[in-house]
Amino acid sequence: MSYRPSWLTFGRYAAVTTAMTTILVALGVYTSGTGSGLACQAQWPLCSDQLIPTLTINPDFIEWFHRVWAMVTGFLIIGLAGWTWIDDVPRRTRIAATLAVVILPVQILVGAVTVTIGGLVPGGYTVSTHAAHLIVALTIVTLLGVVLLGRTDEGTGRDGGGSTTAGPRTLRIAAGAGLGGVLLGALFSRAVPLVTYSPGAQAAFYLWSLVGFLGLLALALRTPATTIADQTARRVRTLAAVALAALFVTLLLGRDLVIYPGFWESVNRLLLAVVVVATAAARWTLAGVDRPPESGSGSVGGTASRGE
Repeated sequence: MSYRPSWLTFGRYAAVTTAMTTILVALGVYTSGTGSGLACQAQWPLCSDQLIPTLTINPDFIEWFHRVWAMVTGFLIIGLAGWTWIDDVPRRTRIAATLAVVILPVQILVGAVTVTIGGLVPGGYTVSTHAAHLIVALTIVTLLGVVLLGRTDEGTGRDGGGSTTAGPRTLRIAAGAGLGGVLLGALFSRAVPLVTYSPGAQAAFYLWSLVGFLGLLALALRTPATTIADQTARRVRTLAAVALAALFVTLLLGRDLVIYPGFWESVNRLLLAVVVVATAAARWTLAGVDRPPESGSGSVGGTASRGE
């Protein structure tokens, strides 16, 4: 007998948890960018000697809201990992969810250090704590993406390794989301001088870039040779992997992990160009894929003519 409502499926729960975590990263960037991480009189878990500060838009409230969102998200991540241990999910999904919980205390500890010890250092945060906080956050988002994309859905095949596969239409949607997220993120990137890299722009850059990141992760994990031709599948996975690696470094360069002179600005622009080109190439590769390969056709079938 199940005590959960019928609408609460594992896939939906994983999607909400992943979305909450993605938004949390953007909130963290905005909190840091506004200097609100140094609010609350460098106290944690209290904020300026209060459990709940004044509910108006001020540095204390921004920092407090970020903490509350992080707390709720943390419990969701723990619940997600617990679900994988009581339900029939692929082994990779269970491992990814468990690892997210294992490193979650590291993220909490680094966050606490950032707003207490780091906040007491003249000049604000230290580069090392900032770097650790962001890297662990991106790792958790990646692991949750693996959980979300590795779920078992009706009408979705599963290969021999326990991972799920996706049809051409689903893959094109993932590629479109990846390309759209990357392009929207680029508009707010510090590498593209279209808008001032304000706290709001920084948050938008991370939010949209992570949408693109998850779309690319879907291509890397759910593009099987059982759905489309072998050669096409390998090409899409390779392009997605290249874009993911370049985007990960671009996300690191979006913060203050390095001093940002002309050299690093050029590196950032180059990496961003690689991300856009590789993602667009993956989407173009999938444009002509309409049907799975016929039985016994090997790597020949599965790709329709591009003359449509």
